[in-house]
Amino acid sequence: MGTIWTPGGEQPVGGEGQPGGFSGPNVEEPPPEELEAELAEVQRQLLETPASVIIANHAIGLFQLAALHLNQQPPNFVDAQLAIDALGSLVEGLGERLGPDAEALRDALAQIRLAFVQIKSAGGAPPPPTE
Repeated sequence: MGTIWTPGGEQPVGGEGQPGGFSGPNVEEPPPEELEAELAEVQRQLLETPASVIIANHAIGLFQLAALHLNQQPPNFVDAQLAIDALGSLVEGLGERLGPDAEALRDALAQIRLAFVQIKSAGGAPPPPTE
């Protein structure tokens, strides 16, 4: 079963016969009313969270995606670059509208761009950690 992040924590998604769902013995799908109530609660939580916080969360996901592709052997530079460009579009396009996370996101963008250049110029080997 998959999950989705909400301000109240990870919430399970999918059920039997649905994407991310599962099937097997002793698995009962909740009644539609219960599913609707859960969806309404998730939506309420999302509406109570500033959009800048949710966007920052997605931006960090793009950072992590780029890092995953860079850490493959061999690195997947095409997909890493796409994730980095998407992160750059968010961070540079929204700037200070990202609120208190703007500076940290700018730093993360600079770090992942530097890592990309270092790994690519090293022929695909991650740089040694600096202490």
